[in-house]
Amino acid sequence: MPFDTLFPAATPAIPQRGVHLDLKGVPPTAERLLSLLDLFAAARYNVVLVEWEDSFPWTVDERFRSPTAYTAAEVTAFCEKAAALGLELIPLVQCLGHMETPLSVPGYEKLREIPDFEAGLNPLAPGARDLIQGMVDDVLTLMPGVKHFHLGGDEARTFGQNPETRAYVEEHGKGALYLHHVEPILDNLKARDIRPILWHDMMIDWDSAALRALAAKCDLMPWVYGGDPAAAGAHCNRAIIERFSEHGFTLWGGAAYKGAEGYDADIPDVALHVENALAWVAVAREYDFVGVVATAWSRYAVDTVQCNPIDSSLDALLSVAVILHEGELPAGGVATCVAALAGVGEKDRFDACRQAMEKLAALRREGWEKVQHARQVMVLAKAQPLRTSAGNPKLGLHALTRLGELVEQAEAVAEETRAAFAGLISEIWINEYLDTRLQPLRDELTLLNKENRS
Repeated sequence: MPFDTLFPAATPAIPQRGVHLDLKGVPPTAERLLSLLDLFAAARYNVVLVEWEDSFPWTVDERFRSPTAYTAAEVTAFCEKAAALGLELIPLVQCLGHMETPLSVPGYEKLREIPDFEAGLNPLAPGARDLIQGMVDDVLTLMPGVKHFHLGGDEARTFGQNPETRAYVEEHGKGALYLHHVEPILDNLKARDIRPILWHDMMIDWDSAALRALAAKCDLMPWVYGGDPAAAGAHCNRAIIERFSEHGFTLWGGAAYKGAEGYDADIPDVALHVENALAWVAVAREYDFVGVVATAWSRYAVDTVQCNPIDSSLDALLSVAVILHEGELPAGGVATCVAALAGVGEKDRFDACRQAMEKLAALRREGWEKVQHARQVMVLAKAQPLRTSAGNPKLGLHALTRLGELVEQAEAVAEETRAAFAGLISEIWINEYLDTRLQPLRDELTLLNKENRS
């Protein structure tokens, strides 16, 4: 099927169809970042939510940069190409939770709400808001033409746990503390004719006055990455969506095309994302959402392992794109979308990347099964020697032999993975990805062999 025939609808099902770049994990090379824009545009996405994190060339503090942070020139080229393709860029800078990038840097400890927890900003700490405003200004220097700016604001797990913030919440309420922190930043963006967006989860139990105050100053993005957002449980459901709508919020939906399978997943659960996207289309139509963004998590947080590279997830990316545009999958479903990747020169590379990830995932899965089996047999051998051949635990450790074989195979799988992703992901990140998956199995094999000999 030719690529363009995936999108026959004259009027898209969802007006603003976004795709997310989570650049704190397996970030694309600068060249791949540009070519991904071609794919996004071809797939009829018209919004790109860019979560720069440590991939941005920060000047507010250069220590926030990763070893492969993009240069200012590369960010400018990215913005110029997006504009030429008709893609709206929405930058995302965290404002409260998920603050590990700055708060793990020496000198910023005083801004943490809890001293030993780098993720949570203390909204009452002197300099806390200035840090966020400085990071926002830094991004806008290189992205001056944006219409929306996402401030994150979700999963602030330490919110109100500092004695000072707890007292503030007890006296004024959760919404008041949140607004005290973000409202000046929202006003600053409004003065630049930029509309802010925030995730929804921190506002679920706000009072009506706080909700109306926030609705006047920003859009809200409820997020649910699996199942039906109208029936997803306490985190998001029909009543929550209706309450936000009744309080005057302009709403966007947060779906996903990868990253919702688990913090260390290697491949997307495409069926999960298809089901979720279809449900989001129904909710968005019912409640007049302005858009839906397909998130794509590459790390669950700055301090967790990388997951699900983009280039081995293109089947999910394209399938969700078709659903957001057409309201349904094409005849033939996901397989039709995969075949159509050939029409934009992406299929062969996707096939290689996906095959490598599938081999890696299978090796990891069997490897940890064998670790578990071997450890269980070793405990049994010590507890009841007669249940092993002549009381010899070595004869019962078939799993240990197989684990050794898997570890021997690991380097070949690693080399295939490096070859598949060459030029798409910098070597430092693909090596980190492989090390976090394979070195633990090597370590377990060494330990098990040592314990088995003792």
